[in-house]
Amino acid sequence: MTAPAPHPRRYLDNAATSWPKPEQVCAAWEQTARVLGATAGRAAYREAVQAEAIRGRARAAAARLLGGVDPRRVALPASGTLALNMAIHGLVRPADHVIATAADHNATLRPLHWLARRGVIGLEIVPCDGSGRVDPADVAAAWRPATRLVVCSQASNVSGALQDAGAIAAVVHERGGILLLDAAQSLGQVPFAIPACGADAVAAPAHKWLLGSAGAAVLWVREGLDPEPLIQGGTGTTSDALDMPAEFTSRMEAGTPDVPALAAFAAAADWLGSRTVAEVGTGCRRLADRCAALLRDVRGVRVVAAADGAPIVSFTVEGYDPAEVAAVVEQAAGVQVRSGFHCAATVHEYLGTAATGTVRASFGPFNSVEDVQSLVTAVESLVA
Repeated sequence: MTAPAPHPRRYLDNAATSWPKPEQVCAAWEQTARVLGATAGRAAYREAVQAEAIRGRARAAAARLLGGVDPRRVALPASGTLALNMAIHGLVRPADHVIATAADHNATLRPLHWLARRGVIGLEIVPCDGSGRVDPADVAAAWRPATRLVVCSQASNVSGALQDAGAIAAVVHERGGILLLDAAQSLGQVPFAIPACGADAVAAPAHKWLLGSAGAAVLWVREGLDPEPLIQGGTGTTSDALDMPAEFTSRMEAGTPDVPALAAFAAAADWLGSRTVAEVGTGCRRLADRCAALLRDVRGVRVVAAADGAPIVSFTVEGYDPAEVAAVVEQAAGVQVRSGFHCAATVHEYLGTAATGTVRASFGPFNSVEDVQSLVTAVESLVA
């Protein structure tokens, strides 16, 4: 048998995946997996029809979370990384120039780098400041005649810094370009509306701040913009033809959907809706702000955190590798944080943490002031 943990588990890695989930999310996943046992869009028997209804509820929930967009323009890929790859590979054309930002996640930077190294596209990565924010003027300065696509993380997964997506969108649209917004660290934390952010396409996973499970994500693309499908295969529609369906969601959803994950996502959206994203995000950021303020008072600790975006606090401790800090705070207090570069190595060049990365704590709706204090006390004991 596994020995009991010496401390209560204090999970502070919600930017990677949220935990715990609302009880209704777990119940929806289990009910669908154990009892329903059918896939969506493939048959007309009772359980298959119910599975398709679950997919429809998930699609409608995603449309609501995006500010009331047309659900017919919302695809439900299996992950946020897949959604971003679908958008990038589906929208760029040979010889296009693409602008990304130093604050972006590897889920966008790696596919863009892959295309650039093979000579498919030109790529420029514009800088960010010491908190992870991007100046829209730098996007304008990087523009070329061949620029077609700008990719931007709405909130940094390292510092939490929220970009001025509306201002970036204005730069992009004045020049006839397309803005793809990675909302992995913002959707579910920051109230969202397409007109305000100005994006032409938005992608986000369900398992982070949307409080769903792995296996589902959101990809919205505006009307009039039709990415080529990254994956071709069975969709359950127009099966007598070898061409992919013309309809957006069918064209973008080849393969068997993860119906339990879609059920969990729909339930999570209901939970968020019953409280509002603004209320949930404010509560999470209040904990992050408290944590950042307390850590700044600890000798030898340097904090990198923004107060207006995702509830993320990155920090370093003088004389210690971030991996050592993460190990110590778990052993000393049961606090679980992430250490390293957080799948976003480029931003560390600007945060001054390129040598080792950071320790990252990220606060969800089920965290408490006690979790904050446990982390701070453990760090204080390390440097005492």
